[in-house]
Amino acid sequence: MERLLERFGRSDQDQAALWASLINKLRPPQATQADKAAENLRALSHLLARRSDLLANLRDALLRLFDEHKQVTMYVSSGLLPSTGFFSETFRRVGGRLLPEIIDTSYLKDFISAAFHRVDDEIWVNAIPDEDWQALLHLLVGHQTPMFEEDASPLPNAVEEILESLRVLSFHVSAIGLDRELVRIDPNLEEHESPFLAQNAELLAYIEHYKKWWTTPGALIADDKHLTVMLHQCDEILQRVRKRAMRIGTSLTLTFKLERLRQHLERIHDLIELLGELRTRRVVEDAAPRIVRLFKTLVRAECRKNVLSDYWGQNVELLSLRMTESASRTGEHYITSTRREYFGLLASAALGGLIIAFMAANKIVLGGQGMAPLNELLSFCLNYGLGFMLIHMLGGTVATKQPAMTANAIAASIGEAKGKTRDLEALADLIVRTIRSQAGAILGNIGVAIPVAIGVGLLIHLATGDHFVSPDKAEVLLQEIDPRGGALFYAAIAGVCLFMSGLIAAYYDNLSAYNRVPQRLRQLRSLRRLLGEQRQAQLAEYVEEHIGALAGNFFFGFLLGGATALGVLFGLPIDIRHIAFSSAYLGYASAALDFSIPLGTVLLAFSGVLLIGLTNLLVSFLLTLSVAMRARRITFAQSRALGGLLLRRLLRTPHAFLFPPRSDEPATAPSQDTR
Repeated sequence: MERLLERFGRSDQDQAALWASLINKLRPPQATQADKAAENLRALSHLLARRSDLLANLRDALLRLFDEHKQVTMYVSSGLLPSTGFFSETFRRVGGRLLPEIIDTSYLKDFISAAFHRVDDEIWVNAIPDEDWQALLHLLVGHQTPMFEEDASPLPNAVEEILESLRVLSFHVSAIGLDRELVRIDPNLEEHESPFLAQNAELLAYIEHYKKWWTTPGALIADDKHLTVMLHQCDEILQRVRKRAMRIGTSLTLTFKLERLRQHLERIHDLIELLGELRTRRVVEDAAPRIVRLFKTLVRAECRKNVLSDYWGQNVELLSLRMTESASRTGEHYITSTRREYFGLLASAALGGLIIAFMAANKIVLGGQGMAPLNELLSFCLNYGLGFMLIHMLGGTVATKQPAMTANAIAASIGEAKGKTRDLEALADLIVRTIRSQAGAILGNIGVAIPVAIGVGLLIHLATGDHFVSPDKAEVLLQEIDPRGGALFYAAIAGVCLFMSGLIAAYYDNLSAYNRVPQRLRQLRSLRRLLGEQRQAQLAEYVEEHIGALAGNFFFGFLLGGATALGVLFGLPIDIRHIAFSSAYLGYASAALDFSIPLGTVLLAFSGVLLIGLTNLLVSFLLTLSVAMRARRITFAQSRALGGLLLRRLLRTPHAFLFPPRSDEPATAPSQDTR
């Protein structure tokens, strides 16, 4: 370490290589070893405190770093999204991982990248306590004589670069704030003077006054309260646009611009606060805490500038939140409270089971037509997709479609509760009602699908003398739902498809709202001439309410068929098992074997159906709940207390998990939407 610090005093040394070597000395063996990193930094500070010559070498090198390197690009681009757009930045990051960009160490931004060249360097840099970094900074800047308002001195290059960075950032904020996407979401931006323009004028005046105060004896710095008010108004408009986008729809382009605007405003706040710390005495030590925080932010940004997961996490948050909010509102319709609602859901699920029994029969018929593999898979996909759409249009319910919606409703409830104890009772009640509703939907589906399948099989046998399903095919159907085979794994794949269909449904709801599809349908003249004004309005209203659900159901059918297609094309063990179809196959197999199935086989097959359903539900529910909670940035720390509360309820009133108590029913129960 001492020999390395001695080299900092030589003029013939490569400064970038020296600083990179110093960082190598500080870097712990593992990035997560924060204690080791802090120990290394303290050892450096102790060495510099003992050796004034080494301290002078490193101090001079640090001053040269800020005097000789361009800093504006670091403040205006490091950690901030560029203006290129969402997908352009995605491809740039992918390309940056495969073929790193050229590093020009004349820019301080690239100098930091060269010194902290490992992706995980930001972990130990940020893990070291701020106090240790501040102690090192105090050593490096040395004791400074305070300068007051009546004093004057040349403007330091580092301060001048920060002021110039503020100028550039302010222009960026003005440009983003006047973008057509934001104005479309919030038309008020056109009706009044935009704070995004006002902040630019105020910030430019602030920069000029700050320079004059620093360099002119006796000059007073202008009050920056008006600038603070303008920046605060920009923050308020940003939040307002985000909230409106939650209601009327958003897009990746809009979320990209909103995130970019937020980052720029945050960077302006940070730099102004840093300059504010220097305002009293013009001493670096006064700004040490903010300098350290900014240093950590910049190091993290440079280390992770090509990490795609961070970038996608920043930009899809609002879109995910908009989608999960839409799903949570739909999910409320699947959670019953009263007996009237419960029986309404039961009837809706029975209708779904009836249609699924015929969908299963149609799939068996299609599978026996001897079609080419691609045509057969396409016919299966259409059978699933059109059948699920028909169920929705007729008001039926498919039990496994519920978790993708109810999980969002539960996540929204957790978000509203914010983990507070007094809200656990309400959350537990919501979960109990969800379980009860889900059980009712399953009962309605399989309680009708099985006897209808048996009835169809018997009627065909009576009418034709032949079984609808051959005995050999019946044995295959029973084997497919045997829980000892791969049925549960295939059920998990179907659960993933259910989860994805929920996202697709919410995506199309968002897309319809964002593009104002219902409003555009209402003004379509050709449609008005064809249907009439009243029916046109009804069609627009139906699209507004159901476009997401119809798209989700249709694509769910293709996901189910597509999973099977992947298995066939690539020879992989990929297939799907769905509780409603499995129950119908059990009915057809029973009729085909003339009900001569051993009792053990019947029990095993029925348990397979139930386990397939449980797997379908758990996988789709947990995946959706995870996405919904991440979109809302929710962490729920009271899961153990909630589990205990649910267990006590189960022991005290187990029937409440299966059937709504009579006391829950109000005098006038609302109608139940069983979409």
